[in-house]
Amino acid sequence: MKHRMILTILLLSCISLTAQRIEDLSFGTETTFDVMTWNIEHFPKNGLNTMQYVTDIIVALDVDIIALQEVDDTNYFIQLIDGLNSYDGYLESVTYDGLAYIYKPDKIQINDIYRIYSSSEYWNYFPRAPMIMDLNFMNERFIIINNHFTCSGDGILNNNISNDEETRRYFATELLKDYIDTNFSDEKVIVLGDLNDSLIDNPGNNVFQRVIDDYDNYLFADFEIASSTNLDWSYPTWPSHLDHLLITNELFLEFENTNSDIQTIKIDDYLSGGWSEYDANISDHRPVAIKLFIDQNLDVADFTKSKESFINYPNPFSSETLFSFETTTSINKIEIYNILSQKVSSLNILQGQSSIIWDAEQFPNGIYIAKLLVNNNQIASRKLVLTK
Repeated sequence: MKHRMILTILLLSCISLTAQRIEDLSFGTETTFDVMTWNIEHFPKNGLNTMQYVTDIIVALDVDIIALQEVDDTNYFIQLIDGLNSYDGYLESVTYDGLAYIYKPDKIQINDIYRIYSSSEYWNYFPRAPMIMDLNFMNERFIIINNHFTCSGDGILNNNISNDEETRRYFATELLKDYIDTNFSDEKVIVLGDLNDSLIDNPGNNVFQRVIDDYDNYLFADFEIASSTNLDWSYPTWPSHLDHLLITNELFLEFENTNSDIQTIKIDDYLSGGWSEYDANISDHRPVAIKLFIDQNLDVADFTKSKESFINYPNPFSSETLFSFETTTSINKIEIYNILSQKVSSLNILQGQSSIIWDAEQFPNGIYIAKLLVNNNQIASRKLVLTK
């Protein structure tokens, strides 16, 4: 009996040592710019219980900026901010749409917060007008655009029906892209939020297709999450990945850095009651967060020059294509990715080499992306069209 008791105690000790708790959550670091989107579902979903959960989660994750959707109670939001010693908050109106920001004032300098597309002519596309945060972090300017697109739909994009849900999200995406192209063409921009649609729908029904195709200027940082197992998707109740972070090319280098990362934060893994506890007390969406290593030694001029000198011929091609690039001792390889962001080939570059051939005979027809890497950081990319 004594041996059984000892064994039981040891087993219980092991369980307590390995069990994850909210305090064990982590994401933000001192050397990265950490931004998170979180549909917090009618905050506070379960009153004071939700307040305590959310406070503990934010403290543990330690990110610099949180873009919230569905904040439903101003008083609770104020209490939440009051209980977070390292954070300030911004909320305009819960009756309007519940978009809000939480941020660290010691690291984030706010230049302005304002709405776009708020007039009645845009209400069909933006029932909740996008909220822009113009800020400085480490003396660099960033633009964050918080969104909550309309929900539902049948998965079919029909531009002939103005109130079709997919059509509304399609034009919302188009309008955001046009606004960024016009007003922030050279700025570091992050578009984020509950965009209520999938990144991996077929091109004919994909509301984000125009942005996805503009790969020289835009990248859905969470595309790999969307195209992989549903275990990491942000909306488990109806398994789908709906919460996204889109970055502009001014952030490509930072995102490619090995110290940068993007994750769906699976808070439910840190609760004893798992998803049921999370869904009952916090939200039906998981947050999605990105951290970007801001290397102030990166030379933007060199990046632009290298981008312009990275070419391939022929393109389209049927079996092989020749890459040409400016000779540098720093270039180390070209990586080739398929349309699902899966790496399919890697070409090592020797010192002094200024061209290399990719033999694609064994690969199927389709669109591929070639990434030119310097010191393991992407500095340029090319769209490849393989036809046989």
